[in-house]
Amino acid sequence: MTPRQVADHLAARGQWGSSRSSGPGGQRRDHAETRVEFTLAAGDLGELPAGVAERLIDGLGLDGRTLRLRCGTERSREQNRAIVERRLQARVAAALAPPAPPRRPTKPTRGSKVRRLAAKRQRSQIKSDRRAPSADD
Repeated sequence: MTPRQVADHLAARGQWGSSRSSGPGGQRRDHAETRVEFTLAAGDLGELPAGVAERLIDGLGLDGRTLRLRCGTERSREQNRAIVERRLQARVAAALAPPAPPRRPTKPTRGSKVRRLAAKRQRSQIKSDRRAPSADD
């Protein structure tokens, strides 16, 4: 299944709600419910294959809490819902992406060691040149 198909499946299985939003809109804001909220629990994963469901539970953090996505920035409920659906799709794609390969630390090269020590000697010389001359000089 592609991340888009999984996101569409989750959008159909999750809980959608709307409420009054703050912000611009004048008098319409006081009676129109334009803020959209999407709630997804681990039990809403439904008929997804076991491997996909496990990766989603880990990637979305559904093992101990619900996923809650909200948007109330636009004046239209449909636009806010589209934004929430895009956010859900992005999160699903990130959760289903293969994990990055582990980082293998490497040793510094001989040349980088030489350059680092030369820079340290140069900086040390600059600082020692700034000092006031001692009484012996």
